[in-house]
Amino acid sequence: MNILLLGDASNYHATLAKGLRALGHSVTVMSNGSRWQKTDRDIDITRRPGKIGGAMHWLSLWYQHHKDLKGYDVVQINNPFFTELKPARLSPIFDRLKRENGAVFMTALGTDPFYVKECLDPASPIAYSEWRIGSEPGALAIARPSLIEEWTNPMMTAYASHIYDNLDGVTTALWEYHVQISRQLSPERYAYIGLPIDVDSIKHVGIKQGLGERPIKLLLGRHSYRQPEKGTDLLEKAARVVVDRHPGLAVLEIVEDLPFKEYCRKLEAADIVLDQIYSYTPATNALLAMAMGKNVISGGEPVFYDFIGEHELRPIINASPRLDALIETLDAVVLSPEEIEARGRDSRRFVEKHHDSKIVAARAVQFWQKRIKELGR
Repeated sequence: MNILLLGDASNYHATLAKGLRALGHSVTVMSNGSRWQKTDRDIDITRRPGKIGGAMHWLSLWYQHHKDLKGYDVVQINNPFFTELKPARLSPIFDRLKRENGAVFMTALGTDPFYVKECLDPASPIAYSEWRIGSEPGALAIARPSLIEEWTNPMMTAYASHIYDNLDGVTTALWEYHVQISRQLSPERYAYIGLPIDVDSIKHVGIKQGLGERPIKLLLGRHSYRQPEKGTDLLEKAARVVVDRHPGLAVLEIVEDLPFKEYCRKLEAADIVLDQIYSYTPATNALLAMAMGKNVISGGEPVFYDFIGEHELRPIINASPRLDALIETLDAVVLSPEEIEARGRDSRRFVEKHHDSKIVAARAVQFWQKRIKELGR
């Protein structure tokens, strides 16, 4: 098939493209490179700042890149907001994608009005997130309460409804997004495919020698403006408590806003990677580290393992959204260095089994072809 992946986040579409190409498909990635991450893309659509930048961006997509946005068997956008434009500007671009291509799908990959509403809903199976923890507001809702209105106001919701109503289908990247989509769309319109990792290109470096005779290296990599969203502020607090409690047993390195390839080099030197605390599932950062053979503290809830049918290989160190429990978890890991190497080997096996980019790409293709056949196209 001839495929366009439009928009990206955390290298998802760039990695999915590698898997699809390995399966023999022709793929074009058009994105802004996930901004500071500078991820791979075939056509760059980075927007310049300001109103003039927005106008130029729209004109570029509507005219200059018109030929790049048509004639595909499949177009997959990464979000209703697949490029940095307001809904009134995005809507006609999406409508033209529908008219001028075989089928248009979406990767449920990030925040949109319906995902925010799902996380805020006390009846949701998602019992905790950055938006809500039980009956209490989550860290992001407390830190930036205006975001709820910004995401869920009538203009944003109406635009997102237009996109969802006209998509030919949705693939989901994480259990959380799958929950939201499954409560919103009919079963034939969505499928879980997971997060793709280019396992073949990632060396299994494992845990460096000397563990037990040298400090355990903890790495916290974060986006400076997303700390309440990912819980990296609490991860830092927990790590500092544990490092101070056990002098010489563990050290902490914190890096912020690194380009993707530079960040990967930091991962190689770590033993334990501190990922995020408000997720039931590991995301790209954790899976990259796991593919290298590292330990990760991230989302590893039993419901996630059950969802993917994994009942034996469970190497993720599950992170609690509560600081005291997080300290207890990290303390236990640091005091058990003999378990780190084996857990790292299991981490690599887990990614190879569930997240290899070719496996994820095959799931996507299977769903796209099924939907296209059902739609009679």
